[in-house]
Amino acid sequence: MKTLIIYAHPEPKSLTGSLKDLAVSTLQSAGHEVQVSDLYAMNWKAAVDAADFGPDAASPLRIPRASGRAFDAGTLTPDVRAEQQKLLWADTIIFQFPLWWYTMPAILKGWVDRVFSYNFGYGVGAHNDIQYGERFGEGTLAGRRAMLSVTAGGPESHYSERGINGPIDDLLFPIQHGILYYPGLEVLPPFVLYGTDRMTDAEYPDVAKAWTDRLLTLESTEPIAFRRQNFGDYEIPSLQLKDGLEPAGRTGFGLHMR
Repeated sequence: MKTLIIYAHPEPKSLTGSLKDLAVSTLQSAGHEVQVSDLYAMNWKAAVDAADFGPDAASPLRIPRASGRAFDAGTLTPDVRAEQQKLLWADTIIFQFPLWWYTMPAILKGWVDRVFSYNFGYGVGAHNDIQYGERFGEGTLAGRRAMLSVTAGGPESHYSERGINGPIDDLLFPIQHGILYYPGLEVLPPFVLYGTDRMTDAEYPDVAKAWTDRLLTLESTEPIAFRRQNFGDYEIPSLQLKDGLEPAGRTGFGLHMR
């Protein structure tokens, strides 16, 4: 297995950093190849601007068109092209980050904004009577797996169905479905640690064992059963779920799971 870890935390000695290090050592000891993109150490540029597209930028700047032209011409900046090549190399991608303000750190979102360029992460495939591009189960990254490894400061009860923060699956849906599944990645259930602001050193061995167990079973873990866009569940081009396919009483994000 070839694993790419996208790591976003400014402190190497943080719990998030420890989990990243443990993932590297565990996977390598099991005979797997590992690469790490340490976004803070790389001083990753988060903001998309005309400089990303060189001679393929135009005025006024239209990001999809400019990024698509630059991708096709091979003129995206070297840092972006390097990350795209890492994604194509990997068969498993782990995103390791703390949950900040209910989402990923800005530097990681900036990685997505720049690396998932038009004609790579989106804008792929034909539009016709039976498909609406290649996305949500198809796309450039189809055949690969991804998983979120997330640390959350609050207790688990805060992220439950009746918890004040909302269910963790709902908070992560825009990332798991809208960012990872969109370009074709199969998304494994996330590894989430709660109450990390109050976690003690004595608790870490149990955390490390749980994380190690997840890492060693990545290849056999069933992905989240998101519905595929072009395989009969949705009307095209409205992309509305067809009547009668939802389980009784299911609403919201849950509609998009088989």
